[in-house]
Amino acid sequence: MNLFQPTPTTRSLYSRHAHGLGTFSLRPLHLPDDLALVHAWVSAPRAHFWGMQGHSPERVLAFYRDLQESDHAQGYLGLFDGEPAFLVECYDPRHDPIGEHYDVAEGDSGMHFLVAPPETPLPGFTTQVITTILAFMFEDSGTRRVVVEPDINNAGIHPLNRRAGFHYERIVELEEKTAHLAFCDRETFASAVSRQNPRLDPSLAAEPGRATSHLKPELWSHANRWLIRKAIAEFSHERLIAPEALAVDAAGHGEYRLVAPEGNIEYHFRARRLALDHWAIDLGSLEKRVDGASAELDAQGFILEFRQPLGIGEAMLPVYLEEVASTLFGGAYKLDDTRPDADGLVGADFQTLEAAMTEGHPVFVANNGRMGFDAVDYHAYAPEAAAPITLVWLAVHREDAHFSAIEGLDYERLLHEELGEAGLADFHRRLEARGLAPDDYLLMPAHPWQWFHKLAITFAAEVARQRIVCLGHGHDQYQAQQSIRTWFNISQPRRRYVKTALSVLNMGFMRGLSPHYMCATPAINDWIKQLVDGDPELRAQGFTVLREQAAIGYRRDAIEPAFDHYSAYKKMLACLWRESPMHYQQDGQRLMTMAALLHVDAEEHALLPRLIASSGLTTLDWLDRYLRVYLRPLLHCFYAHDLVFMPHGENLILQLEDGVPVRAIMKDIAEEIGIMNTEVELPGAVSRISVDVPEPLKVLSIFTDVFDCFLRFMSALLVEQGDISEARFWERVAHCVIDYQRAHPEFTEKFARYDLFAPEFTLSCLNRLQLNDHQQMIDLADPAGNLQFAGTLINPIAAFRPEKEEKEEKEEKETQDATRDIPAQV
Repeated sequence: MNLFQPTPTTRSLYSRHAHGLGTFSLRPLHLPDDLALVHAWVSAPRAHFWGMQGHSPERVLAFYRDLQESDHAQGYLGLFDGEPAFLVECYDPRHDPIGEHYDVAEGDSGMHFLVAPPETPLPGFTTQVITTILAFMFEDSGTRRVVVEPDINNAGIHPLNRRAGFHYERIVELEEKTAHLAFCDRETFASAVSRQNPRLDPSLAAEPGRATSHLKPELWSHANRWLIRKAIAEFSHERLIAPEALAVDAAGHGEYRLVAPEGNIEYHFRARRLALDHWAIDLGSLEKRVDGASAELDAQGFILEFRQPLGIGEAMLPVYLEEVASTLFGGAYKLDDTRPDADGLVGADFQTLEAAMTEGHPVFVANNGRMGFDAVDYHAYAPEAAAPITLVWLAVHREDAHFSAIEGLDYERLLHEELGEAGLADFHRRLEARGLAPDDYLLMPAHPWQWFHKLAITFAAEVARQRIVCLGHGHDQYQAQQSIRTWFNISQPRRRYVKTALSVLNMGFMRGLSPHYMCATPAINDWIKQLVDGDPELRAQGFTVLREQAAIGYRRDAIEPAFDHYSAYKKMLACLWRESPMHYQQDGQRLMTMAALLHVDAEEHALLPRLIASSGLTTLDWLDRYLRVYLRPLLHCFYAHDLVFMPHGENLILQLEDGVPVRAIMKDIAEEIGIMNTEVELPGAVSRISVDVPEPLKVLSIFTDVFDCFLRFMSALLVEQGDISEARFWERVAHCVIDYQRAHPEFTEKFARYDLFAPEFTLSCLNRLQLNDHQQMIDLADPAGNLQFAGTLINPIAAFRPEKEEKEEKEEKETQDATRDIPAQV
């Protein structure tokens, strides 16, 4: 791209999305079609600094026609969500009066911009306009620095320029004005964009109380009530505690009491026990009593009171309490009434939904530990904070690092697509300025927290020896996803997700990334993608996967062999790029995290019933559509390919049309899939996903991961806030299974061996895993090796076994036939 090259197109040349606002784009001025609009803007009184007051349309047309036909200046129309919103002029300072007032350097480009009068002012709008303009200009590999010369009396523009990264050098006297001379280069622009994140915004650190401003008494009380309810429900489900029924009515609603081991502490509540021993507890009814008197609800106190039946060891107790405290800290933030409610989320966009979730994993009690983050980090990097960040880019020496990618994607193409030609060239220049050869290095992004807290210190030797070189921030802004170490590019949504190592403890694991695992990750994703896309059944349901397309891992071969196999110090510097789901976006469709189906807002209003109502379908019809795109593909992967995923809400994206699911997109592939048939010959590095699971446990990949960890919660929401009964919900699940089995009689033997209509199945307990080992819940190479079990659960679809259904249909038909033989009575 050349900023000054005449371009006749009326299409957008550049677009940048600003989360919370919309999409900003630029296209060349198209004359005379744009004349009326431009004339109205530049001749208006509010544009007096533009210098075209009183100009006729003909004069304005002549000026911009000359501009467009020159080879040293161009005009561009800026659009906001497709509508004209601002005007930009880019020029070569060597052909402008400002060039006479300083030594023009190679790569200098000048810029003027004018924002149209807004119909409805939007906070941050002008900041995003100038950010978009500068990002556009720096897309030109010839632009190394942008120069501006605003009138010294234009008080509104100077703070904006400085926030965008301009350094004001001096005042100059031009023919028509006294102006400031200011410059912005790529690095200062990237630094300015990065300062939009609270971690680098000095105002938050300067006012320490702001980091905890959401910890208000009423929100704290609410968060504790929510978490105790969840603790009672899930610990009871896992049979760690056993509430006593005081009275239960015919509909299953009961009054319950839970007595702490000490005996003088009791919890009273109303609840309904649903299928799969799910405890639907009435939040408002929850009460703590000490010696018979009402007492404050305190989630950490609850854990202390029940630490003996929970089996928390002495060393584990303070760590688990810290995870609970962190979960409460986030809970209070997510319950604030300034966040969107369930009604407001029905039509929300992909990333608004991603940030709006009030709950983490539905099963784990301490599910937002994030141990390692401080209070400012929370506001900067937590998914619910939705703060934009720029990633830190590193150059790592090729002798210590390994790049791998899917077939057809090489390193150069990846970096060109992710950084742009100009961004890549700029990083290479920074290496050359240090006397280093770019060809000796691989460029990779790192989480800002990881760089400042771990890499800069733990890898200090490598930094000092220039085996690792910090290149600074990139220009694109990202938003944290629910999986916390994964980032969605909000500036360029069609660019890839980035997943980075993050050495914080969260929900049973240190969230690092293994460089050794990264070597095989793209190959595994390629293999899975080919398997999925090549299967007619999966294609028919629209099911697909988001490939982790490329990865870089950095090793310290001199010291890491001495570390323990599971050491977090082996997983500190790696990243991967996952394809964006926006490539599946079509007109009239939208994307949403499947976790949103379990979302309940601060007022206890569930999103799911409202989403169904918006679709115009009945709940049963909507549910059938959903199960067809979600459950049926999982069944087929299991029975046809012995392939299992980790299919909880955070790992799936739903594609919706008119509020109805039409496709399920699976992500987080390489680390969370398995082929449960060791006799299947897998190619090369793909053999890593072969897992040896005992026969009786294989079907738990459906019973536990789908029925117990997701559908159990979905059913409860629809029963409590929707318009269907439990029996009808599980009948539709059974119907989905039966439909699939009838369509695939070739797997009849497997259907019998892994019987989804068995009367009961083993209860696998996730909280018990976390309570047992908070840093490494399971051995990923042997996921079945240390599972925790607690008896069995009654299978809610057993009552709908096909043989029974067929018998009932036969009896009904016989009854109808007999009825037809009875003479009519007159």
